[in-house]
Amino acid sequence: METIVLGIGETLVRDDRRWASWANWLGVPAHTLSALVGAAVAQGRDATDALRVLRPGMDVGEAYLARAAAGRGEHLDESDLYPDVRPALAELRAAGVRVVVAGNGTVRAGELLRALDLPADLVVASDEWGVRKPDPAFFARVVEVSGAAPEATLYVGDHPADDLFPAAAAGLRTAHLRRGPYGHWWADHPDVVETADFRVGALTELVGVVASAEAKEEPAEETGGARRGALRSVR
Repeated sequence: METIVLGIGETLVRDDRRWASWANWLGVPAHTLSALVGAAVAQGRDATDALRVLRPGMDVGEAYLARAAAGRGEHLDESDLYPDVRPALAELRAAGVRVVVAGNGTVRAGELLRALDLPADLVVASDEWGVRKPDPAFFARVVEVSGAAPEATLYVGDHPADDLFPAAAAGLRTAHLRRGPYGHWWADHPDVVETADFRVGALTELVGVVASAEAKEEPAEETGGARRGALRSVR
């Protein structure tokens, strides 16, 4: 394993602040929005559908811009990172693994993440590429920046439909992270179990994953074919 690529939301960054700020903007209790997000997750829907339940027909992109114009845009600091992020990324780099952060996010999110000076070789948000997960073009860019062959690149994420399945379809190795609403709710779904090369509960397990992958030395053609045959959406 030469490169590990990690998603952003609920992989590196907790979404607490994001949903609390939306609840505040919409004038509803935070627990109300959290419950609706949970319902969307359990149904395999996009979490932002929770916002449209509260405001039918809402254009989330326009609302995001309105919040920013009102001085209530995105904010991200050290407290938003999961506690295992820095030690895990630093340990991977010390082991000689190239570390890339690439996930869905705005241009502003990319700027805020880079300002945190994470131990990573590259940090990029989807809007900076002009394409978002689960679009295959996003994962084509991941392969391009990984600096390694797809079979030597591991994509780590919590969301089966946005992370795991399209990454596997692109020929990448995959690790499903049991974290956040999607990561927990869908962790034991048969498609997730069958598709993921690895299943982890913390980023600090990734160094062990690298060692395990190197020890197995499975033919790329065999493992890639097995993964691609298992792809089915949880939606």
